[in-house]
Amino acid sequence: MDRFRMIFQYFQSNSESVMNGICGLLALASVKMYTCFDFSCPCLPWYNMAYGLGIMFVPPIALFLCGLILNRQSLVMLEEWRRPQGHRKKDLAVIRYMCSSIMQRAMVAPVIWIVVTLLDGKCLICAFSSSVDPKKFVGFANASLEQVQQLLAKVPCKEDELMRNNTSRKAVSRYLRCWSQALGWSILLLFIAAAFLARWLRPCFNQATLLQARHWSNYIDIEQKIFEETCCEHSRLFAHKCILHFFESMWQEIKLQSFSLPREEEGVEREEDLLRGIRHQDQVNKLLKMWYYEKPPLDVGQVTQRHLLGRERSPPPWADSPGTRSKFPQHTDV
Repeated sequence: MDRFRMIFQYFQSNSESVMNGICGLLALASVKMYTCFDFSCPCLPWYNMAYGLGIMFVPPIALFLCGLILNRQSLVMLEEWRRPQGHRKKDLAVIRYMCSSIMQRAMVAPVIWIVVTLLDGKCLICAFSSSVDPKKFVGFANASLEQVQQLLAKVPCKEDELMRNNTSRKAVSRYLRCWSQALGWSILLLFIAAAFLARWLRPCFNQATLLQARHWSNYIDIEQKIFEETCCEHSRLFAHKCILHFFESMWQEIKLQSFSLPREEEGVEREEDLLRGIRHQDQVNKLLKMWYYEKPPLDVGQVTQRHLLGRERSPPPWADSPGTRSKFPQHTDV
């Protein structure tokens, strides 16, 4: 159990490893989906192309969207791009780096699906069997144009009675499969070459800019995680205070019924320190609004100095909110 907990904490702390793992799982899932898929070409002149191209390109679009949805950094990147300026300026280089990283991971599974379908050849044979030139194949020389279209549309259906003993069907099928596999290997070689060049030409560019973009992209992700964890901790303590206040009048009855609730005096100082004076719904809403519109600048010394000066000169920005006069949130009987 401890081993699984350590693995979970590692992946939770290392967002890049999680995204790489999800990317690999989507790639394996795309191959497994295609091998389990029952491909059935309609063998009709006007439907073959729509069916073949649909099987080739619609699942990659779905896999690409799944890669964007499962990637946590896509939401972080959009929030960073759309957030107000506030006290912290936006760095477009960081946003471009995050977008590039997200797109690269999301494109792996769709590309693998397209390459696998092209190497298999069934989709391209179904889509373009009616588009080949019948003059290249002797078996269609004596047929009319309408009959040729019907015969070419039935090329993917080798079990059809009209094409079962037709020698030209195998020739058309081999011709289209050859083009399909050539296109598939070309796309695979193109992406491998692009990845090779991107890996080996990276040292030729400004490494300082790349390190800065990578560092601050990781910082934005970690900052969002810590903020969410802090909000969860505050919510837990806030709920604990509200529940104790609600049951304050029934304390003796609950104690007689042997409910194991902690005493209000235990850990009060620690809880008050973690609550940091935020004990009302309007205060929480104002704090979250300030976090969105006025994020603190990336200067720890400046933030600390402003915090100390603010404590000496004026109360916190949420001190004027209603409900700060009382220690606990007000309760209204329904």
